[in-house]
Amino acid sequence: MDKILIMLQLQNQLNDSTNGENWTKGVTKNGKVINWKRCIYMECAEMIDSFSWKHWKNIDAQPDWDNLQIEVVDVWHFIISLAIENYALNMRGGVEDLGINISNMPSFKKIDTSHDLFAAQDEVISKVESIMSIVLSKDELDLDLLISEFFDLVLMSGLDLSTLYRLYVGKNILNQFRQDHGYKEGTYVKVWNGDEDNVIMKKIWEDDSDIKPDDLYKKLSKIYLAFNKS
Repeated sequence: MDKILIMLQLQNQLNDSTNGENWTKGVTKNGKVINWKRCIYMECAEMIDSFSWKHWKNIDAQPDWDNLQIEVVDVWHFIISLAIENYALNMRGGVEDLGINISNMPSFKKIDTSHDLFAAQDEVISKVESIMSIVLSKDELDLDLLISEFFDLVLMSGLDLSTLYRLYVGKNILNQFRQDHGYKEGTYVKVWNGDEDNVIMKKIWEDDSDIKPDDLYKKLSKIYLAFNKS
C-alpha cells in the first residue's frame, strides 16, 4: 500500500505542478486539452517497438528489455493519472481511496513479490495490445480491468512492485527535471553524450539503489550541466 500511495501522491503533485491544480477536469492551466487515454495507447505503440515485430526488417534482433521496462513505467504514469482523474470526476474519492482500492485488487498481490522473469515476446505484445484496446474502447472505462492488465504486463516485463516503484520514482524525478529545464518550451536536450536521459536515470538507480529522490535530482543536474558545458 505504501509504495502505491507514494506513487499516486507523486504523480498528483507532478500533474499539479505541470498542468495546474484543475488538471482532473481535463484541461491544463494553459488551456490545452488532456487526453490520458491517448497518452496510454501512444506510449503502448512505442513499447511494441522494443521488439523486432516487423516481418520485413531486423527479424533476428533481440528484444530491448531495458527500453520496454522504461516504457512500462511511462504507461504507468499515464494510467494512474487517468485513474486519479476518473476518481475525481466520478466522486469516488482522492488518491488515498484509489490507493486502498488498488492494493486490494487480486492482481496487485501478484506483483507484490520478487520477480525478474520475462515472458515471450508475442505474449507481451498481446498484453500491450489488450491495454490499448481498453483505452480505445468507446464503452465506459473499465478502470479495474485496465489496472489489472497493466499489472500482468509488469510481471511479463520482468518487473515487480519494488522495481516498478524504483523506476517510477526515478522517472517521476526525471520528468520534473525535464520540466525545470525547458521540456515544455522545447529547449531541453534529451540525449546526453549519446545516451537518452532515461538510460542515465536508470543507471544511477542501478549504481545506488538507496539513492534519495532529492539526491537523484542533484545527480541528474550535475551530469546535465557537465554535458551542456562540453
